[in-house]
Amino acid sequence: MKLLRRRALIWLFLALAVAAGGVALFFKGVPLQTDLLTLLPPTERNPQAERAIAKLAEANGGRVVFLVGTPTSEDTRQALRFFADRLRANGELLRVAVEIPPPDLRSVAGSYLEYRFNFLSDADRRGFETVSLQERLRRKLTAPFGFGPTLSVEDDPFGTLDAWLSDLPLMNFRLEPEGGVLVARAEGRVWGLAAGELSGRAYDNALQRRLTDALARAEREVSERFPGVEILRAGTVFYADAARNDAEREMDLIGSVSTVCIVLLLYFVFRSFAPLTLGLVSVGFGVVSAAVLSAFVFGEIHLITLVFGASLIGDAIDYPIQYFSARLGAGDAWEAAPGLSRIAPGLTTALVVGLMGYGALIFLPFPALAQISVFSMTGLAVTWLTVLLLLPFLTTSPDTRGGRVVVDRLQCVLDRLLAVGDRKKCLYGALATLALALPGCLAVRWNDDVHLLVSRSPVLAEQEARIRALTGYSGGSQFFLVEGKTPEEVLTNEEKLFASLSELRAEGVVSAYQGVSSFVPSRARQTQNRLLWKEKAFADRENRENFRRIVFDAGLYESVAERLIEAFDATEGKFLSVDAWLKTPLSLANRDLWLGETPEGFASIVSLRGLRDPGRAESLAADAKGVTFVDKAGSVSRLFRLYRETGSTWLFYAACLIGVVLFARYGAAQSVFLLAPALLSMALSMSAFGYFGIPMTLFNILGLMLVLCVSVNYAIFLREGGIKAAATLAGVLLSALTDLLGFGLLAFSSTPMLSGFGLTLLVGIGASIILTSSVPILCKDAAP
Repeated sequence: MKLLRRRALIWLFLALAVAAGGVALFFKGVPLQTDLLTLLPPTERNPQAERAIAKLAEANGGRVVFLVGTPTSEDTRQALRFFADRLRANGELLRVAVEIPPPDLRSVAGSYLEYRFNFLSDADRRGFETVSLQERLRRKLTAPFGFGPTLSVEDDPFGTLDAWLSDLPLMNFRLEPEGGVLVARAEGRVWGLAAGELSGRAYDNALQRRLTDALARAEREVSERFPGVEILRAGTVFYADAARNDAEREMDLIGSVSTVCIVLLLYFVFRSFAPLTLGLVSVGFGVVSAAVLSAFVFGEIHLITLVFGASLIGDAIDYPIQYFSARLGAGDAWEAAPGLSRIAPGLTTALVVGLMGYGALIFLPFPALAQISVFSMTGLAVTWLTVLLLLPFLTTSPDTRGGRVVVDRLQCVLDRLLAVGDRKKCLYGALATLALALPGCLAVRWNDDVHLLVSRSPVLAEQEARIRALTGYSGGSQFFLVEGKTPEEVLTNEEKLFASLSELRAEGVVSAYQGVSSFVPSRARQTQNRLLWKEKAFADRENRENFRRIVFDAGLYESVAERLIEAFDATEGKFLSVDAWLKTPLSLANRDLWLGETPEGFASIVSLRGLRDPGRAESLAADAKGVTFVDKAGSVSRLFRLYRETGSTWLFYAACLIGVVLFARYGAAQSVFLLAPALLSMALSMSAFGYFGIPMTLFNILGLMLVLCVSVNYAIFLREGGIKAAATLAGVLLSALTDLLGFGLLAFSSTPMLSGFGLTLLVGIGASIILTSSVPILCKDAAP
């Protein structure tokens, strides 16, 4: 009894330590992570590419876009402004932009006017020698109101700066100014645009709730005032909020359903609240310990981890179930210390196998899976410790209220099974199972698409698609990272890249592209443009006199020519720099393209729209200096494929390692008997996907790993508990049912990763219940 008391005290100290850690975390506050990007591993060989991805994600995450649509322009403008006022009043958005100022061409061109001779459009640069100054001046005078910014004849008599400004990627969308707002006409409605910036992080759960509530109130008020109005929304914060709501709902559902069902099953078998209460205490302490340790290790907890943790209840409860089954089977002869000694080796072996299964997840480069691995291993280990340290102290007396009816009925089943079964029949059954599973396994299809990692709200995805169609915006996660030792080298590399991209655009491979050099040519390009002007008009006295005559003959004052000559001379050796451009209002919408100084030098981003062939873009980057093509989704998908293709090797080595563990305790023959049902269960689980045409992913492979471990655990429990003891069989069946409840409910998760994982376990564990029934037959001659 003293030994049991000392063990219980050890558990108490452990519980106090966990409680202290939990209290500390409570006051410190543990971030609940809903950012789906944290599920993705670093995949880019270039570390700056990962930093660029993070910067873009952070910039885009703080923005929200709304479209307000009504049948008429007047109602749209009024509804849009009323909607924006309601959002501003709430304060969750740092700013809400609706009004656009009247076009100020002077403001647009002001940033470039001083350096007007440094800028030439591609067409002007190619035709500078063939098109005379007289012809350029004539075109400017006869067509002064061309498309785009139009400068005065005095400032730009030859229209070269006009042409360059018109080539700037400023009007790539389907919106047009009307009545002080931007509108689009489509679907029989007039849509007005409102853009907002969050006052905090998109993944701040409190901000998500407040913004959702404020938006609901604003939409209700707008609908009451403007019947028939439709409001579309897009933004990372809305997806994060939807993902959080889904995860919390699933966590509550899976946790509550599995807990209630497990409670009912435990009471049905043991007919007592003591095993029920102590079992839940064991599992509850394991889950709490797992949450505390995960929070300390990772500094945050992802909602995916909590959803998975809710299903861990079904696996962790196996240890107390086997303990109480052994107590029930011993009857009046139960003694805590000897009873624990009999079952401890089996529980320990099962724990090792379980840790091996969950531990495999930690070697994958997915942060969320590493957290799930730590959470699950901690939960299992602490539950196991609770069974070994606390339960014997609290259950020194025999179980006099156990469900003997269940045990007696199972004893009849077990006796019948042992009487009619033999190893030859088990061999035939195994061959038949293999024949059933093989065609399905061969028909399996694989899907490595990264988008299967998470689910997106269908409503939000549909609204975002409509916003993209209505506005013409089609931004994506694919872009070029351009690097150089200096800003000048970055701009030069960009311009070389643009030359190649123009060919792809002509072929229809990409619809548009944009970079900093679209707005700030390299110093070398600006020097070349000035040289063209100098050779044409300002090289010497004769050129300048000719320039004056051309301007005067066109009917302009001579002072116009003089001011242009003075402007050219005054800007000799002066160039527009990136730093100067970043200080202008024109750069506001495009500052994210400049990454600035990096550990390797400087870097920028060239964004892409409408890329139809990523392979061509990747080949282009491979041949270009300082250019990296970044396709996060494609990179992760390729990583999925790599790990999925090696998944069979992982499973093979895992089976071999588990076989070694079994061999060390049970010998060669029995280790095969204990391992075979697990391997067949894996085959049946995999074949189900093939027969029903459901593609498998990397996460199904991970599910098969756990099917292997869980199935081996059942076999171990049967072998260790005494294969002729009906109480042991009752415990295994009870464990299997709790595992089905815990893991099987994941099959109904809205997250594809968890859904595929759960479906694999649902089929695999279901098959394992049947196949492990052969263990008593196969091991009956060797079991104690």
